[in-house]
Amino acid sequence: MGTVSGESTAARPWSVIRQDDNGNRYHVGRYATRSEAEKVVSSLDGSGHRQIYWVEQVGQNPDGTRN
Repeated sequence: MGTVSGESTAARPWSVIRQDDNGNRYHVGRYATRSEAEKVVSSLDGSGHRQIYWVEQVGQNPDGTRN
């Protein structure tokens, strides 16, 4: 589910992020398409854990602005 070391950001512009019960955020993986990333989120959401997963575009702040 992760990225290969040395991959360019342009090759995998969508990230899956996880937030745990304590508010800590973790990068789960980077994917070539939004659809691919959303499939990963769907599979993780269905696992019964209480963490929150979401997709965001690489280089985008959580509020939707670009960094």
